[in-house]
Amino acid sequence: MSRELDVEPEIKYTEVHEIIVPHLGHIPIAKGDFHALPTKAKKFIAFYADYLKPRGIFICDGSNEEATEIIHKLEERGTLEQLEKYENCYVCRTDPADVARVESKTWICTKEKHKTVPRCHGDAKGGLGQWISPEDCQKELQSRFPGCMAGRMMYVIPFSMGPVGSPLSKIGIEITDSNYVLLCMRVMTRVTSKIWEVLGDGDFVKCIHSMGCPRPWRKKVVNHWPCNPERIFIAHFPEERKVKSFGSGYGGNSLLGKKCFALRIANAIARDEGWMAEHMLIMGITKPGGKEHYIAAAFPSACGKTNLAMLESTLPGWKVRCVGDDIAWMRFNEKGELRAINPEAGFFGVAPGTNWKTNPNAMASFQKNSIFTNVAKTDDGSYYWEGLEDEVEDKNIGITTWLGKRWKIGEEGKAAHPNARFCSPAAQCPIIHPKWEDPEGVPIDAILFGGRRPEGVPLVFESYGWNHGVLVGAACKSEATAAAEFHGKKIMHDPMAMRPFMGYNFGEYLDHWLQFGRQSGLKLPKIFHVNWFRTGADGHFLWPGFGDNIRVLDWVCKRVEDKDVAVESAIGYLPTKGSIDLSGIEDKVKWDELFSLPKDYWKSDIEETKAFLDREVGDDLPKEICEEIKKMQERINKM
Repeated sequence: MSRELDVEPEIKYTEVHEIIVPHLGHIPIAKGDFHALPTKAKKFIAFYADYLKPRGIFICDGSNEEATEIIHKLEERGTLEQLEKYENCYVCRTDPADVARVESKTWICTKEKHKTVPRCHGDAKGGLGQWISPEDCQKELQSRFPGCMAGRMMYVIPFSMGPVGSPLSKIGIEITDSNYVLLCMRVMTRVTSKIWEVLGDGDFVKCIHSMGCPRPWRKKVVNHWPCNPERIFIAHFPEERKVKSFGSGYGGNSLLGKKCFALRIANAIARDEGWMAEHMLIMGITKPGGKEHYIAAAFPSACGKTNLAMLESTLPGWKVRCVGDDIAWMRFNEKGELRAINPEAGFFGVAPGTNWKTNPNAMASFQKNSIFTNVAKTDDGSYYWEGLEDEVEDKNIGITTWLGKRWKIGEEGKAAHPNARFCSPAAQCPIIHPKWEDPEGVPIDAILFGGRRPEGVPLVFESYGWNHGVLVGAACKSEATAAAEFHGKKIMHDPMAMRPFMGYNFGEYLDHWLQFGRQSGLKLPKIFHVNWFRTGADGHFLWPGFGDNIRVLDWVCKRVEDKDVAVESAIGYLPTKGSIDLSGIEDKVKWDELFSLPKDYWKSDIEETKAFLDREVGDDLPKEICEEIKKMQERINKM
């Protein structure tokens, strides 16, 4: 019996092959040659054609001609509107009820609960992954998916996460009834008919998505954006390498190659195969006349990953190049080097706050061939969002907000949603690294963790070793962001910046990291923590950030090269005074305040971290982490 039947038990797999495939004659193939596909792909498509009951099947090839056809349809429907000032750029407005990742409705389904969530203690909130039993999951899915594509086209999207054919890449097939998803997936992943050749009769990650609006749909459709927000349900099956998403058309909920596959499912695959799937940017930095170093960095969503990945240095002569801005797949090679690839092919970045001053390279990346979601549009055919005020010449120009209302700069309210996005090809980034699609990946020298920490946490510090570095990552906290459904300025735990993206038991995940430290012959990267967001007594940021972050990366590179520019502290190695180049910004930086370690703050912080890990990870917390916590407490008590 197929594992597929854990969720759809009413059809036997043999019947799929013997009955449903011949019946495809009754479901028109709108595009593509179904019978030329690999056998496993045909069975997968046939199964869901019978189960979801679409009016037709559209097998995608990722071509420009295909995209043009879909764009014209969406323009006629009113879903997309052209931005006339740019080449092949469009704006899309979603239903206001469908604007962000919905973590509360995102589940991991495994037969054993503790394959997904740790053995928690006391009042654990279970924030490190949500488990659902196969039986309960089946009930939820059975009440949603049967016949949910009636009257709609079923798009079949073959895609590769990572360069097509790379030993570090993985293949997926997404089935969806959203042509917006098709357009974004062809930007964010590698969609091409070559996938079928590479796949052959091998395995692939199964991705099933529906907006949950079969026709005739009796509810009002807002902004030409069909969705079913009251019924959103996103289920991951790591043991089966499968994702099923219902009700939402927004980004991470529907572009299943992104967080669902590239993190939650890949996270479990990486554990099984001995590598790492992480919520990290990858960048190469070269100082004048020096060697290039590669850095991976993990920050929660909307905490500056894209800005750092595309950093425009304020120090002359530095070269910064972007490999990826959001996700890293990393594997140790036979030489013991940690090699990383960016599994994605595009950027799905937060638009508000992005401008020619804060991130000129991101701006340059989406000047053509891009899709903007929930941004505003000016009357002369340009995009607009908060942060672009100083870059609009005509301050009285008419603007249509993301809610379709007329608005002008200076009026109350916001023009764009705080989580408005740009979706653009990575190849268009002016500083994209020449090796960004190297099938062997790039060698990682340092790993950074960080978040929005307004008090107590210094600009940068280095861990005392690999195990301590894993604790530093596990202890990450940050203010909540607009990327998910949370509101306010609450400081939340976000260990390894993976809290919303864990695909299996977090205690086992920490142990997976630690086991690399137990192996001999591996060239382990140094691990650091950075905090661009510390504020002073006046409430202003103590560090200028953006392009000046190169100064911190300069210090990181010095440490990678084992230069003696650090001093021991209770929390790790801190920069020696003067070891960070402050030329030109001396009057903006209060060094002592920026690197101060208030004892009471850190004593409270490590106690709170210990309580969090005890509560949320419980019996699955590795002993090495407990030992590192104890060492840190002892150091803090001696401050």
